[in-house]
Amino acid sequence: MKNILLLQLRPEDLVADSEYQAFLRVGEIPPERVERLRIETTGIPDINPKNYTAIIVGGSPFDISSKEQHKSAAQKKVEADFRKLFDTVVPEDIPFLGACSGNGLLGSYLGANISRRFGESVGGVDIQITEAGRNDPLLQNLPADFKVLVGHKEACDATPPGATLLATSSACPVQMFRVKHNIYATQFHPESDAGVFITRINAYKHNGYFAPHDAQKMIDKVSLVDASISHKVLKNFVAQYCNP
Repeated sequence: MKNILLLQLRPEDLVADSEYQAFLRVGEIPPERVERLRIETTGIPDINPKNYTAIIVGGSPFDISSKEQHKSAAQKKVEADFRKLFDTVVPEDIPFLGACSGNGLLGSYLGANISRRFGESVGGVDIQITEAGRNDPLLQNLPADFKVLVGHKEACDATPPGATLLATSSACPVQMFRVKHNIYATQFHPESDAGVFITRINAYKHNGYFAPHDAQKMIDKVSLVDASISHKVLKNFVAQYCNP
């Protein structure tokens, strides 16, 4: 039986472990079915994506839209390794779900411009399913409008070339897209709840997502957000591609 490959890009152990547990919990994935790789410093090892039933990528403090001279050597290696990974994933239509940074990495590979134009403050926002999204297996039977958790400085300026827009919002037009039949990306975090976000707020309060003195305000705000409907996106992905 093939396993799921989970690629993580978070340097902080506490945040990375919280994200890992969230993917397992929300996706209802047995830990023995997951090969977890933390690639934030070493990049992606020499692997064959075809050896996995699906690939999931979480978030990261890396900014793809930063100027090259401001990127660390580790970030440059990660971005180069993802381009190599996508050289197989995209042509072969290998099941893939990228959340937040995974969204930016895939969007950039496909030719979308990534900028700070549609960044969103930490908190809950309402997103709307597009007409194409209503027929997608990951969004079927979900309400047309539902709450998600976001927090990102950059996003796709437009739907990547060749991709299908599945969900949008007023502040960030590209909230979810699909490439071919099996490759997905979300700007929001389908694995996260308030507790997961509070861990990230405390860890990233000096990373430019918000003013450090606003951390408690952010915590109070996300504590009131019910993003449970968004969890169905991850559950549906796992049910579609990862269950025996």
